[in-house]
Amino acid sequence: MKSLLMPGWWVAAAALLLHTGLIAPGLIVVTFAFYAALIAGLLMAWRFHASRVFLALLVLFLAERAVSYFSGAPFAGEHLRHGYAAAASAHMAVAAVGILLPIDFVLLSFQRERGFVFSSLAPAVLVLFVESVMVAVLCRPETISPAAQPHQHIAELPFAVMLAFAATGLVLLMRFLLFHKLVESGLLWALLATLLSLRFGGAGRVGTGYFAAAAVVLAVSMIETSYVLAYHDELTMLPSRRAFNAALMRLEAPYAIAMVDIDHFKRCNDTYGHDTGDEVLRLVASRLARVGGGGQAFRCGGEEFAMVFAGKTVAEVLEHLEALRERVEASSFRLRGKDRRAEPRGPDRRNVRRAGDRSGHRIREIARASAGNEVAVTVSIGVAGSSNAATPESVIKAADQALYRAKAGGRNRVETASAARRVRRRAAGMG
Repeated sequence: MKSLLMPGWWVAAAALLLHTGLIAPGLIVVTFAFYAALIAGLLMAWRFHASRVFLALLVLFLAERAVSYFSGAPFAGEHLRHGYAAAASAHMAVAAVGILLPIDFVLLSFQRERGFVFSSLAPAVLVLFVESVMVAVLCRPETISPAAQPHQHIAELPFAVMLAFAATGLVLLMRFLLFHKLVESGLLWALLATLLSLRFGGAGRVGTGYFAAAAVVLAVSMIETSYVLAYHDELTMLPSRRAFNAALMRLEAPYAIAMVDIDHFKRCNDTYGHDTGDEVLRLVASRLARVGGGGQAFRCGGEEFAMVFAGKTVAEVLEHLEALRERVEASSFRLRGKDRRAEPRGPDRRNVRRAGDRSGHRIREIARASAGNEVAVTVSIGVAGSSNAATPESVIKAADQALYRAKAGGRNRVETASAARRVRRRAAGMG
């Protein structure tokens, strides 16, 4: 929800500046802001190899230019004497942009990111060129018949435009909820800002201001994407080692740190392949992300994870860690069709399934074979608290030692650093 709603603050800020009169920037300032955001976004998109955002910004530029040109250009011709030509051209430009821009955004959302490759950019640039020519031809006053001239205000958007924006917004929202890509979130809020711009004519101080907000949203979406790549693990979507180190610097006692390791993960990779290993990592990460007790999970690398419980002692988090271990243990999953593909086909398979095989013995064999397709997943956990050591680094070391004891003790268990200290004290007393 944070990734979805955060770009909306830029649109809200634009609305505050454009409508409340607190600052009231002039047209020159707003136009400068639009081109500054546009150029900065294009440069960042080129540097980050974000061709979809680059093309989306190019669509915004062409849309703003089309609406501004046909809204303010001093056309000459017979229609001008009737007083409707300029308004008709502006209205046609708004309608054309309102139809084409949502279509372009949907196509960019479904387009696979391939960077700045000629084979992928050339068709998109060609489509934008054709669209620009169409708008230039359709919106000229000489091509608009008097019967098509609008009698409503330009801000009253046609139904087709509202339908195009609504359908595109729904598609972008669904794609964000499915894939959690920040580009879809940026396209969604840029679409809303563009709709507001067209609602206020698409030109002038307010219209250009909302176009500037759309450009800022797309530029910021790349910054957020870079942040996510730097501080989150792409496979599991958990915060990464860098985010873990940053969290350690903010810790104040009391706190507890748990180190988590997937049992026999290397054997799982060697037996079932890396694709299954990735599924195991995602499964365990999804359970860690929902740990109770206010814990925050991180992927430190490979099959190793960490959890930080700020403001908690080891005694307060033990029940949550034990519940986590049980949820992971109950999360075995079935391999998807790997063994079925290895079964004989054609006559050989039919011979295997003859009538005599429908005995109870055969049914039990099938059940055992099906159970063999399931991958059992367990984790070992070691936990230590700020009372066990003076610094976060030493707490991690103590938690690692507890994790090693959990593995040596049979795996699929939770060990605490304080338990080891009690054992050493008991041994010293016996001596």
